[in-house]
Amino acid sequence: MPSLAHDTLNALFRNRPALAVEILRDTFDVDLPTDILIEVAGNDFNDRLSLDFAADTVITVGPRQDPIFGVIVEIQQDDKDHKRTAWARYAAALWLQLKCPVVVLALCPDARVAAWAAEPIVTSLPGFVLQPQAFGPDQVPAITDHVQAADCLELAAMSVMMHGQQRTVTEAYMTALDKLPDGDSLQYYEYAYRLASLATRRIMEEIMSLAPWPLESPFLRGLVSKGMAEGEAVVLFRILKARGINVPQDAHDRITECKDPDQMEEWIVRAATATTLDDVFR
Repeated sequence: MPSLAHDTLNALFRNRPALAVEILRDTFDVDLPTDILIEVAGNDFNDRLSLDFAADTVITVGPRQDPIFGVIVEIQQDDKDHKRTAWARYAAALWLQLKCPVVVLALCPDARVAAWAAEPIVTSLPGFVLQPQAFGPDQVPAITDHVQAADCLELAAMSVMMHGQQRTVTEAYMTALDKLPDGDSLQYYEYAYRLASLATRRIMEEIMSLAPWPLESPFLRGLVSKGMAEGEAVVLFRILKARGINVPQDAHDRITECKDPDQMEEWIVRAATATTLDDVFR
């Protein structure tokens, strides 16, 4: 069963498929344009009804009817030899569909797995050797500048995943979030939080607990709007936990029993800058 990190990394590519092209161009020197249609395509390569045969994410570059390049993105967190066989099949199947060059981009959070994934895949078909492009900790930069982080938040989220124990990496990412439009900042916070190690999560929570978010902050507005969309009490508890504020049972009951959306919105706004429960309930 795919893990939360697996699904989150897939979401980064599916939400912005140009990310795969940028990685191939900037890291592996693949000559690809970015000013052309780049979109997520079907990932189902089944050739028999009884066979489940699907890649994680498939991206095409160029017009839908005449693509110039295909990218198969595979999230690989451990070394399983049968996956390398599957990658060769994926590449062959996509090449048959698109009739254009195809590459497998293996995203590997672990350096050892990345080295394993980068090995050529030699098949029994004469001349068919697949060279996966492995994108691991040695290829993902430690982004410590918030401007650079804001330029590509997907890559910055992966930097937090792989290098977030370096506080400057996490700080750069958190600073970049407050420059985003309403709603986006909270979404990207959750992306990184899901991917981060426990140590990095503590750094993220500490930064959030110390930051006096201004009322005009997009991040704060995102918290409020998310509360309206997903349940105000859930979001309020998350904020209080991130800010290190303990919620005793009586306060917990007061929050869950509140039916006034205006009151809940006000509590969420206050919680973003609160240091105690009194700051929330004043």
